[in-house]
Amino acid sequence: MGSSESRTTSDRRDFLRVSAAASVGMTVAGCTAGEAQSIRNLRLGQVRIIDLSVSLEHDAAGEMTKPQIAYVTHEAGGLTGMMNTFGAEPEDLVYSGGHGWAVESLTVSSHTATHIDAPYHYGAMSEGKPARRIDEVPLEWCFGPGVVLDMRHRQPGEVISIADLQVGLGEVNYTLSPGDIVMIHTGAATRWGTPEYFRQPGLDRDSTLWLVEQGIRMIGIDAWTLDREFAAQIEDFRRTGDGRHIWPAHFAGITREYCQIEKLANLDQLPAPHGFYVSCLPVKITGGSAGWCRAVALVPGTP
Repeated sequence: MGSSESRTTSDRRDFLRVSAAASVGMTVAGCTAGEAQSIRNLRLGQVRIIDLSVSLEHDAAGEMTKPQIAYVTHEAGGLTGMMNTFGAEPEDLVYSGGHGWAVESLTVSSHTATHIDAPYHYGAMSEGKPARRIDEVPLEWCFGPGVVLDMRHRQPGEVISIADLQVGLGEVNYTLSPGDIVMIHTGAATRWGTPEYFRQPGLDRDSTLWLVEQGIRMIGIDAWTLDREFAAQIEDFRRTGDGRHIWPAHFAGITREYCQIEKLANLDQLPAPHGFYVSCLPVKITGGSAGWCRAVALVPGTP
């Protein structure tokens, strides 16, 4: 493990230790001078949690493949289920007043709502090895310092270039470190729930690989896909016949291993473009190409 990766791991441990103590009103004692300085640099006492996720919704307008959710209610199917399971009558369910449980049955893609794409989504191989599936993604990639890059100047269909990313980093006076979680703010999230949600800019192969070369393993975006909108890719492919216009940011993961968070939300609610942590732990689907996640930012402040 390199020195930058070791520092990131140490900072994560400091963050978790301070956060746990703060949550019960404790102070942190017994720190070495170096540890105390690292904790002060994180500017953490108590933490406030900001939700960065969209909901998994029945027939959601922001999904190309519509999720289907069947709701089993307390009064109908839930009651029947409990009666059949326990051999009981409604009057026997004393504590609930004759009501059963509530359950939902879902028919959805693993790429529905806010989710993480595993390297296996892009291809069977990554960096010359079998690509990791979602249950094989290191959890360390899914928790780390966050930075938001404002790319709202880019219009739907446009490429977010290396130069755009470098300018964005300069504007917020931030230098990337291995283990950072980079989140691209396009503004598309404000159109969630409408057909216009699918209109967006996105990264290309070069800008994606540039981020990975900085040690970034998790790239997020507040839009339907990390690439440009499908309409722009299709138009360029039909115009030129060049297949390199198809899914270039995703296919970059065949060359260099990385994950992405798609359909983030509320990036405009973050109080600063950095100085916080992001947690985006995915649901563990055996052999899956993606997993739903409840992405959140942990920011310094009073809950």
